[in-house]
Amino acid sequence: MTTLSCVSPIDGAVVAEREALTETQAGALLERVRRAQPEWAARPLEDRVTAVREGVARLAGMDDAVEELARMMGRPVRYGGEFGGVTERAYYMCDIAAEALSPLVVESSERFERRIEREPHGVCLVIAPWNYPYMTAINAVAPALIAGNAVMLKPATQTLLTAERMVRAFADCGVPEEIFAPFFGDHATIEALIEARAFDFVSFTGSVAAGRRIERAAAGTFLPLGLELGGKDPGYVRADADLDSAVDGLMDGAMFNAGQCCCGIERIYVHADLFEAFVEKAVAWARALKLGNPLDPETTLGPMAHPRFAEEARVQVAEAVNSGATAHIDRGDFPEDDGGAYLMPQVLTNVTHQMRVMREETFGPVVGIMPVAGDDEAIELMNDSPYGLTAAIYTADSEAASHIGAALDTGTVYMNRCDYLDPALCWTGCKDTGRGAALSVLGFHSVTRPKSYHLRKGE
Repeated sequence: MTTLSCVSPIDGAVVAEREALTETQAGALLERVRRAQPEWAARPLEDRVTAVREGVARLAGMDDAVEELARMMGRPVRYGGEFGGVTERAYYMCDIAAEALSPLVVESSERFERRIEREPHGVCLVIAPWNYPYMTAINAVAPALIAGNAVMLKPATQTLLTAERMVRAFADCGVPEEIFAPFFGDHATIEALIEARAFDFVSFTGSVAAGRRIERAAAGTFLPLGLELGGKDPGYVRADADLDSAVDGLMDGAMFNAGQCCCGIERIYVHADLFEAFVEKAVAWARALKLGNPLDPETTLGPMAHPRFAEEARVQVAEAVNSGATAHIDRGDFPEDDGGAYLMPQVLTNVTHQMRVMREETFGPVVGIMPVAGDDEAIELMNDSPYGLTAAIYTADSEAASHIGAALDTGTVYMNRCDYLDPALCWTGCKDTGRGAALSVLGFHSVTRPKSYHLRKGE
Protein backbone atom coordinates (compact mmCIF):
# COMPACT_ATOMS: atom_id res chain seq x y z
CA MET A 1 0.00 0.00 0.00
CA THR A 2 1.33 3.42 -0.99
CA THR A 3 0.69 6.41 1.28
CA LEU A 4 0.33 9.80 -0.43
CA SER A 5 1.54 12.63 1.84
CA CYS A 6 1.03 16.35 1.32
CA VAL A 7 3.86 18.21 3.07
CA SER A 8 3.42 21.96 3.50
CA PRO A 9 6.12 24.20 2.03
CA ILE A 10 5.42 26.68 4.83
CA ASP A 11 6.96 24.64 7.63
CA GLY A 12 7.33 21.03 6.51
CA ALA A 13 4.24 19.87 8.40
CA VAL A 14 2.15 17.04 6.98
CA VAL A 15 -1.15 18.58 5.86
CA ALA A 16 -2.91 15.38 4.78
CA GLU A 17 -2.34 11.75 3.90
CA ARG A 18 -4.34 9.32 1.81
CA GLU A 19 -3.82 5.69 0.88
CA ALA A 20 -3.42 5.10 -2.84
CA LEU A 21 -5.88 2.65 -4.32
CA THR A 22 -4.56 -0.67 -5.49
CA GLU A 23 -5.31 -1.68 -9.04
CA THR A 24 -8.09 -3.96 -7.75
CA GLN A 25 -9.64 -1.22 -5.63
CA ALA A 26 -9.42 1.24 -8.49
CA GLY A 27 -11.08 -1.27 -10.79
CA ALA A 28 -13.98 -1.69 -8.38
CA LEU A 29 -14.43 2.10 -8.18
CA LEU A 30 -14.33 2.35 -11.95
CA GLU A 31 -17.01 -0.32 -12.26
CA ARG A 32 -19.36 1.64 -9.98
CA VAL A 33 -18.70 4.85 -11.89
CA ARG A 34 -19.21 3.22 -15.26
CA ARG A 35 -22.54 1.70 -14.21
CA ALA A 36 -23.81 5.10 -13.06
CA GLN A 37 -22.73 7.10 -16.12
CA PRO A 38 -25.56 6.22 -18.57
CA GLU A 39 -28.23 7.46 -16.16
CA TRP A 40 -26.36 10.77 -15.73
CA ALA A 41 -26.01 11.13 -19.52
CA ALA A 42 -29.74 10.50 -19.93
CA ARG A 43 -30.65 13.42 -17.67
CA PRO A 44 -31.69 16.61 -19.48
CA LEU A 45 -28.81 18.85 -20.41
CA GLU A 46 -30.39 21.69 -18.44
CA ASP A 47 -30.26 19.60 -15.26
CA ARG A 48 -26.59 18.79 -15.71
CA VAL A 49 -25.75 22.43 -16.42
CA THR A 50 -27.63 23.58 -13.31
CA ALA A 51 -25.89 21.01 -11.10
CA VAL A 52 -22.45 22.03 -12.36
CA ARG A 53 -23.16 25.75 -12.03
CA GLU A 54 -24.42 25.33 -8.47
CA GLY A 55 -21.53 23.02 -7.58
CA VAL A 56 -19.02 25.64 -8.70
CA ALA A 57 -20.81 28.31 -6.68
CA ARG A 58 -20.72 26.08 -3.60
CA LEU A 59 -17.01 25.41 -4.11
CA ALA A 60 -16.19 29.10 -4.51
CA GLY A 61 -18.12 29.92 -1.34
CA MET A 62 -16.06 27.68 0.94
CA ASP A 63 -14.14 30.23 3.02
CA ASP A 64 -11.55 27.81 4.42
CA ALA A 65 -10.41 26.67 0.96
CA VAL A 66 -8.04 29.62 0.48
CA GLU A 67 -6.06 28.97 3.67
CA GLU A 68 -6.07 25.22 3.01
CA LEU A 69 -4.56 25.84 -0.43
CA ALA A 70 -1.90 28.13 1.04
CA ARG A 71 -0.90 25.43 3.51
CA MET A 72 -0.70 22.80 0.80
CA MET A 73 1.22 24.65 -1.93
CA GLY A 74 2.17 28.10 -0.66
CA ARG A 75 0.08 30.64 -2.60
CA PRO A 76 -0.44 33.77 -0.46
CA VAL A 77 -3.92 34.12 1.02
CA ARG A 78 -4.05 37.77 -0.05
CA TYR A 79 -4.90 36.59 -3.58
CA GLY A 80 -8.05 34.76 -2.50
CA GLY A 81 -7.26 31.38 -3.98
CA GLU A 82 -8.20 30.80 -7.60
CA PHE A 83 -11.97 30.70 -7.52
CA GLY A 84 -12.52 33.79 -9.63
CA GLY A 85 -10.98 31.93 -12.56
CA VAL A 86 -12.84 28.74 -11.68
CA THR A 87 -16.22 30.43 -11.82
CA GLU A 88 -15.40 32.43 -14.96
CA ARG A 89 -14.41 29.32 -16.85
CA ALA A 90 -17.14 27.01 -15.57
CA TYR A 91 -19.95 29.52 -15.99
CA TYR A 92 -18.88 30.25 -19.55
CA MET A 93 -18.96 26.54 -20.39
CA CYS A 94 -22.40 26.32 -18.80
CA ASP A 95 -23.59 29.26 -20.89
CA ILE A 96 -22.49 27.79 -24.23
CA ALA A 97 -23.34 24.15 -23.54
CA ALA A 98 -26.69 24.03 -25.33
CA GLU A 99 -25.28 25.49 -28.53
CA ALA A 100 -21.95 23.65 -28.38
CA LEU A 101 -23.60 20.25 -27.87
CA SER A 102 -26.52 20.75 -30.25
CA PRO A 103 -26.68 18.47 -33.31
CA LEU A 104 -25.21 19.69 -36.56
CA VAL A 105 -28.13 19.18 -38.95
CA VAL A 106 -27.04 18.64 -42.53
CA GLU A 107 -30.48 17.82 -43.91
CA SER A 108 -33.99 17.56 -42.54
CA SER A 109 -36.38 16.79 -45.36
CA GLU A 110 -39.18 14.42 -46.27
CA ARG A 111 -36.63 11.92 -47.55
CA PHE A 112 -33.63 12.24 -45.25
CA GLU A 113 -32.54 13.18 -41.76
CA ARG A 114 -28.79 13.70 -41.71
CA ARG A 115 -27.08 15.03 -38.62
CA ILE A 116 -23.99 14.82 -36.43
CA GLU A 117 -24.48 14.55 -32.69
CA ARG A 118 -22.00 14.73 -29.81
CA GLU A 119 -21.92 11.80 -27.42
CA PRO A 120 -20.00 11.62 -24.12
CA HIS A 121 -16.93 9.42 -24.07
CA GLY A 122 -18.05 7.69 -20.88
CA VAL A 123 -15.61 7.76 -17.97
CA CYS A 124 -13.03 10.56 -17.97
CA LEU A 125 -9.91 10.63 -15.83
CA VAL A 126 -8.77 14.16 -15.01
CA ILE A 127 -5.25 14.39 -13.58
CA ALA A 128 -4.79 17.86 -12.08
CA PRO A 129 -1.51 19.60 -11.18
CA TRP A 130 -0.65 21.29 -7.89
CA ASN A 131 0.04 24.83 -9.13
CA TYR A 132 -3.61 25.67 -9.96
CA PRO A 133 -5.43 22.53 -8.85
CA TYR A 134 -8.95 23.95 -9.09
CA MET A 135 -8.65 26.07 -12.24
CA THR A 136 -6.86 23.42 -14.28
CA ALA A 137 -9.25 20.71 -13.12
CA ILE A 138 -12.36 22.72 -13.94
CA ASN A 139 -11.16 23.12 -17.55
CA ALA A 140 -12.00 19.45 -18.09
CA VAL A 141 -14.35 18.65 -15.21
CA ALA A 142 -17.04 21.20 -16.10
CA PRO A 143 -17.46 20.36 -19.81
CA ALA A 144 -17.07 16.63 -19.17
CA LEU A 145 -19.87 16.53 -16.59
CA ILE A 146 -22.10 18.85 -18.60
CA ALA A 147 -21.68 16.64 -21.67
CA GLY A 148 -22.81 13.56 -19.74
CA ASN A 149 -19.53 11.94 -18.78
CA ALA A 150 -18.59 10.57 -15.39
CA VAL A 151 -15.35 12.05 -14.03
CA MET A 152 -12.67 10.64 -11.78
CA LEU A 153 -10.44 13.43 -10.46
CA LYS A 154 -6.88 12.55 -9.50
CA PRO A 155 -5.29 15.39 -7.48
CA ALA A 156 -1.57 16.05 -7.23
CA THR A 157 -0.12 14.81 -3.96
CA GLN A 158 0.99 18.37 -3.17
CA THR A 159 -2.68 19.48 -3.22
CA LEU A 160 -4.17 16.25 -1.95
CA LEU A 161 -7.37 17.66 -0.48
CA THR A 162 -8.62 19.53 -3.54
CA ALA A 163 -10.38 16.61 -5.24
CA GLU A 164 -12.41 15.72 -2.17
CA ARG A 165 -13.40 19.36 -1.70
CA MET A 166 -14.56 19.68 -5.32
CA VAL A 167 -16.49 16.41 -5.21
CA ARG A 168 -18.16 17.38 -1.92
CA ALA A 169 -19.28 20.74 -3.31
CA PHE A 170 -20.72 19.17 -6.47
CA ALA A 171 -22.40 16.32 -4.56
CA ASP A 172 -24.19 18.89 -2.38
CA CYS A 173 -25.65 20.34 -5.58
CA GLY A 174 -26.93 17.22 -7.27
CA VAL A 175 -23.93 15.58 -8.98
CA PRO A 176 -23.92 11.98 -7.68
CA GLU A 177 -20.68 10.82 -6.05
CA GLU A 178 -20.59 7.88 -8.47
CA ILE A 179 -20.50 10.40 -11.32
CA PHE A 180 -17.81 12.70 -9.90
CA ALA A 181 -15.37 10.83 -7.68
CA PRO A 182 -11.92 11.53 -6.20
CA PHE A 183 -9.24 9.12 -7.30
CA PHE A 184 -6.09 8.51 -5.27
CA GLY A 185 -3.61 6.40 -7.19
CA ASP A 186 0.11 6.03 -7.69
CA HIS A 187 1.82 6.28 -11.06
CA ALA A 188 2.04 2.52 -11.62
CA THR A 189 -1.66 1.95 -10.97
CA ILE A 190 -2.72 4.80 -13.25
CA GLU A 191 -0.46 3.60 -16.05
CA ALA A 192 -1.78 0.05 -15.72
CA LEU A 193 -5.37 1.27 -15.93
CA ILE A 194 -4.58 3.38 -19.00
CA GLU A 195 -2.88 0.42 -20.66
CA ALA A 196 -6.04 -1.60 -20.00
CA ARG A 197 -8.19 1.20 -21.48
CA ALA A 198 -10.12 1.41 -18.23
CA PHE A 199 -10.94 5.04 -19.02
CA ASP A 200 -12.55 6.52 -22.12
CA PHE A 201 -10.68 9.86 -22.04
CA VAL A 202 -7.71 11.17 -20.06
CA SER A 203 -6.98 14.84 -19.39
CA PHE A 204 -3.55 15.51 -17.92
CA THR A 205 -1.79 18.73 -16.93
CA GLY A 206 1.80 18.35 -15.78
CA SER A 207 5.35 17.72 -16.86
CA VAL A 208 6.58 16.60 -20.26
CA ALA A 209 8.14 13.51 -18.71
CA ALA A 210 4.84 12.46 -17.13
CA GLY A 211 3.00 13.21 -20.36
CA ARG A 212 5.33 10.86 -22.21
CA ARG A 213 4.61 8.12 -19.66
CA ILE A 214 0.89 8.57 -20.23
CA GLU A 215 1.32 8.43 -24.01
CA ARG A 216 3.43 5.28 -23.71
CA ALA A 217 0.80 3.67 -21.48
CA ALA A 218 -1.95 4.60 -23.97
CA ALA A 219 -0.01 3.40 -27.02
CA GLY A 220 -2.14 1.07 -29.11
CA THR A 221 -5.29 1.63 -27.06
CA PHE A 222 -6.57 4.50 -29.25
CA LEU A 223 -7.53 6.24 -26.01
CA PRO A 224 -8.14 9.98 -26.61
CA LEU A 225 -5.81 12.17 -24.57
CA GLY A 226 -5.68 15.85 -23.68
CA LEU A 227 -2.16 16.83 -22.60
CA GLU A 228 -1.02 20.24 -21.36
CA LEU A 229 2.64 19.86 -20.52
CA GLY A 230 5.65 22.16 -20.13
CA GLY A 231 6.11 25.76 -21.14
CA LYS A 232 8.72 28.48 -21.50
CA ASP A 233 6.44 31.32 -22.46
CA PRO A 234 8.00 34.47 -23.96
CA GLY A 235 7.08 38.12 -23.90
CA TYR A 236 8.15 40.70 -26.47
CA VAL A 237 8.23 44.45 -25.88
CA ARG A 238 8.24 46.42 -29.15
CA ALA A 239 9.68 49.91 -29.43
CA ASP A 240 6.17 51.43 -29.47
CA ALA A 241 5.01 49.68 -26.29
CA ASP A 242 3.75 51.45 -23.18
CA LEU A 243 6.79 50.78 -20.99
CA ASP A 244 5.10 50.87 -17.58
CA SER A 245 2.25 48.67 -18.74
CA ALA A 246 4.72 46.18 -20.23
CA VAL A 247 6.77 46.02 -17.04
CA ASP A 248 3.74 45.58 -14.81
CA GLY A 249 2.14 42.95 -17.03
CA LEU A 250 5.20 40.87 -17.82
CA MET A 251 6.72 40.97 -14.34
CA ASP A 252 3.44 39.97 -12.77
CA GLY A 253 3.26 37.18 -15.34
CA ALA A 254 6.76 36.08 -14.35
CA MET A 255 6.45 36.31 -10.56
CA PHE A 256 2.82 35.59 -9.64
CA ASN A 257 2.37 32.34 -7.71
CA ALA A 258 6.17 32.26 -7.28
CA GLY A 259 6.46 31.79 -11.03
CA GLN A 260 4.59 28.50 -10.85
CA CYS A 261 2.13 29.19 -13.67
CA CYS A 262 1.58 27.07 -16.76
CA CYS A 263 1.48 30.19 -18.93
CA GLY A 264 3.77 32.33 -16.78
CA ILE A 265 6.39 34.49 -18.48
CA GLU A 266 9.87 32.93 -18.28
CA ARG A 267 11.78 34.96 -20.90
CA ILE A 268 11.41 38.53 -22.13
CA TYR A 269 12.75 40.15 -25.31
CA VAL A 270 12.83 43.95 -25.32
CA HIS A 271 13.54 46.28 -28.22
CA ALA A 272 16.99 47.77 -27.75
CA ASP A 273 15.57 51.31 -27.52
CA LEU A 274 13.65 50.37 -24.35
CA PHE A 275 15.93 47.69 -22.93
CA GLU A 276 17.81 49.61 -20.23
CA ALA A 277 14.70 51.40 -18.98
CA PHE A 278 12.73 48.15 -18.97
CA VAL A 279 15.38 46.31 -16.96
CA GLU A 280 15.65 49.12 -14.42
CA LYS A 281 11.89 49.13 -13.84
CA ALA A 282 11.68 45.31 -13.83
CA VAL A 283 14.35 45.04 -11.15
CA ALA A 284 12.58 47.64 -9.01
CA TRP A 285 9.31 45.76 -9.51
CA ALA A 286 10.88 42.49 -8.29
CA ARG A 287 12.59 44.12 -5.31
CA ALA A 288 9.22 45.45 -4.13
CA LEU A 289 7.87 41.92 -3.59
CA LYS A 290 7.46 40.68 -0.02
CA LEU A 291 8.68 37.09 0.40
CA GLY A 292 7.25 35.31 3.41
CA ASN A 293 4.64 33.11 5.03
CA PRO A 294 1.66 32.86 2.65
CA LEU A 295 -0.76 33.00 5.60
CA ASP A 296 0.39 36.58 6.25
CA PRO A 297 -1.89 38.93 4.25
CA GLU A 298 1.09 41.24 3.61
CA THR A 299 3.02 38.52 1.75
CA THR A 300 3.07 38.90 -2.03
CA LEU A 301 5.54 36.07 -2.79
CA GLY A 302 5.08 32.81 -0.96
CA PRO A 303 7.33 29.75 -0.89
CA MET A 304 7.55 27.44 -3.84
CA ALA A 305 5.45 24.32 -3.47
CA HIS A 306 8.43 22.09 -2.63
CA PRO A 307 12.10 22.69 -1.83
CA ARG A 308 13.18 20.58 -4.80
CA PHE A 309 11.36 22.94 -7.18
CA ALA A 310 13.19 25.91 -5.64
CA GLU A 311 16.49 24.06 -5.91
CA GLU A 312 16.06 23.55 -9.65
CA ALA A 313 15.49 27.30 -10.09
CA ARG A 314 18.57 28.07 -7.97
CA VAL A 315 20.69 25.69 -10.04
CA GLN A 316 19.54 27.25 -13.32
CA VAL A 317 20.36 30.74 -12.02
CA ALA A 318 23.79 29.67 -10.76
CA GLU A 319 24.61 28.00 -14.07
CA ALA A 320 23.61 31.13 -15.97
CA VAL A 321 25.68 33.42 -13.74
CA ASN A 322 28.68 31.12 -14.07
CA SER A 323 28.26 31.40 -17.85
CA GLY A 324 28.24 35.20 -17.83
CA ALA A 325 24.70 36.25 -16.93
CA THR A 326 24.11 39.19 -14.60
CA ALA A 327 21.85 38.64 -11.58
CA HIS A 328 20.21 41.92 -10.53
CA ILE A 329 18.67 40.85 -7.19
CA ASP A 330 21.03 40.43 -4.24
CA ARG A 331 20.53 37.87 -1.49
CA GLY A 332 20.57 40.72 1.01
CA ASP A 333 17.39 42.13 -0.54
CA PHE A 334 15.51 38.99 0.53
CA PRO A 335 16.84 37.58 3.82
CA GLU A 336 13.72 35.39 3.94
CA ASP A 337 15.26 33.15 1.25
CA ASP A 338 16.12 30.14 3.41
CA GLY A 339 17.77 27.95 0.81
CA GLY A 340 14.69 25.73 0.91
CA ALA A 341 11.19 26.39 -0.40
CA TYR A 342 11.41 30.14 0.21
CA LEU A 343 13.10 31.49 -2.92
CA MET A 344 13.80 35.13 -3.70
CA PRO A 345 12.89 36.53 -7.13
CA GLN A 346 15.61 36.99 -9.73
CA VAL A 347 16.02 39.09 -12.88
CA LEU A 348 18.81 38.05 -15.25
CA THR A 349 20.41 39.91 -18.15
CA ASN A 350 23.36 39.03 -20.41
CA VAL A 351 21.61 35.72 -20.92
CA THR A 352 21.77 33.59 -24.06
CA HIS A 353 19.86 30.66 -25.47
CA GLN A 354 22.79 28.44 -24.66
CA MET A 355 21.77 28.72 -21.00
CA ARG A 356 19.20 26.35 -19.52
CA VAL A 357 17.44 29.24 -17.82
CA MET A 358 16.40 30.50 -21.27
CA ARG A 359 15.51 27.12 -22.75
CA GLU A 360 14.25 24.74 -20.06
CA GLU A 361 11.20 25.27 -17.89
CA THR A 362 12.23 26.98 -14.64
CA PHE A 363 8.78 27.26 -13.04
CA GLY A 364 10.01 29.70 -10.42
CA PRO A 365 10.25 33.47 -9.77
CA VAL A 366 13.07 33.89 -12.29
CA VAL A 367 13.06 35.72 -15.61
CA GLY A 368 15.75 36.33 -18.21
CA ILE A 369 15.67 39.51 -20.33
CA MET A 370 17.39 40.00 -23.69
CA PRO A 371 17.58 43.01 -26.07
CA VAL A 372 16.48 42.57 -29.68
CA ALA A 373 16.87 44.74 -32.77
CA GLY A 374 13.29 44.29 -33.96
CA ASP A 375 10.43 41.96 -34.83
CA ASP A 376 12.39 39.45 -36.91
CA GLU A 377 14.94 38.77 -34.18
CA ALA A 378 12.19 38.60 -31.55
CA ILE A 379 10.24 36.05 -33.59
CA GLU A 380 13.33 33.91 -34.10
CA LEU A 381 14.13 33.88 -30.37
CA MET A 382 10.54 33.36 -29.26
CA ASN A 383 10.29 30.32 -31.54
CA ASP A 384 13.66 28.96 -30.37
CA SER A 385 12.06 26.70 -27.77
CA PRO A 386 10.79 23.14 -27.54
CA TYR A 387 7.56 24.50 -26.06
CA GLY A 388 4.57 26.44 -27.37
CA LEU A 389 1.79 27.43 -25.00
CA THR A 390 1.43 31.24 -25.04
CA ALA A 391 3.33 34.29 -26.26
CA ALA A 392 2.76 37.93 -25.26
CA ILE A 393 3.41 40.98 -27.44
CA TYR A 394 3.37 44.49 -25.99
CA THR A 395 2.78 47.06 -28.71
CA ALA A 396 0.51 49.91 -29.77
CA ASP A 397 0.05 48.30 -33.21
CA SER A 398 -2.55 45.53 -33.38
CA GLU A 399 -1.73 44.76 -37.01
CA ALA A 400 1.90 44.23 -36.07
CA ALA A 401 0.82 41.98 -33.20
CA SER A 402 -1.28 39.86 -35.57
CA HIS A 403 1.58 39.64 -38.08
CA ILE A 404 4.04 38.58 -35.39
CA GLY A 405 1.53 36.17 -33.88
CA ALA A 406 1.04 34.43 -37.21
CA ALA A 407 4.76 33.66 -37.27
CA LEU A 408 4.90 32.23 -33.76
CA ASP A 409 4.73 28.53 -32.87
CA THR A 410 2.34 28.83 -29.96
CA GLY A 411 -1.15 27.96 -28.78
CA THR A 412 -2.24 31.48 -27.79
CA VAL A 413 -1.08 34.96 -28.81
CA TYR A 414 -1.66 37.86 -26.42
CA MET A 415 -1.38 41.57 -27.09
CA ASN A 416 -0.75 43.84 -24.10
CA ARG A 417 -1.51 41.13 -21.56
CA CYS A 418 -0.23 37.72 -20.51
CA ASP A 419 -0.77 34.84 -18.09
CA TYR A 420 -4.53 34.72 -18.62
CA LEU A 421 -6.88 32.08 -19.90
CA ASP A 422 -9.93 33.31 -21.85
CA PRO A 423 -12.64 30.61 -21.58
CA ALA A 424 -14.16 31.68 -24.91
CA LEU A 425 -10.92 30.78 -26.68
CA CYS A 426 -9.37 27.36 -27.12
CA TRP A 427 -6.68 26.52 -24.57
CA THR A 428 -4.11 24.49 -26.45
CA GLY A 429 -0.40 24.13 -27.13
CA CYS A 430 2.05 22.77 -29.65
CA LYS A 431 5.44 21.05 -29.70
CA ASP A 432 6.42 19.65 -26.28
CA THR A 433 3.63 21.59 -24.61
CA GLY A 434 1.33 18.79 -25.69
CA ARG A 435 -1.88 18.39 -27.64
CA GLY A 436 -5.61 18.66 -27.29
CA ALA A 437 -8.09 21.47 -26.66
CA ALA A 438 -9.78 22.75 -23.52
CA LEU A 439 -12.52 25.36 -22.98
CA SER A 440 -14.44 27.14 -25.74
CA VAL A 441 -16.67 25.10 -28.04
CA LEU A 442 -13.68 22.92 -28.84
CA GLY A 443 -13.44 21.96 -25.17
CA PHE A 444 -16.81 20.23 -25.51
CA HIS A 445 -15.54 18.47 -28.62
CA SER A 446 -12.63 17.06 -26.60
CA VAL A 447 -14.88 15.38 -24.02
CA THR A 448 -17.33 14.02 -26.58
CA ARG A 449 -17.19 12.05 -29.80
CA PRO A 450 -19.09 12.71 -33.02
CA LYS A 451 -21.84 10.30 -33.99
CA SER A 452 -23.46 10.56 -37.43
CA TYR A 453 -27.05 9.74 -38.35
CA HIS A 454 -28.09 9.09 -41.96
CA LEU A 455 -31.80 8.28 -41.82
CA ARG A 456 -33.54 7.46 -45.09
CA LYS A 457 -37.25 7.98 -44.62
CA GLY A 458 -38.60 6.61 -47.90
CA GLU A 459 -38.16 6.12 -51.62
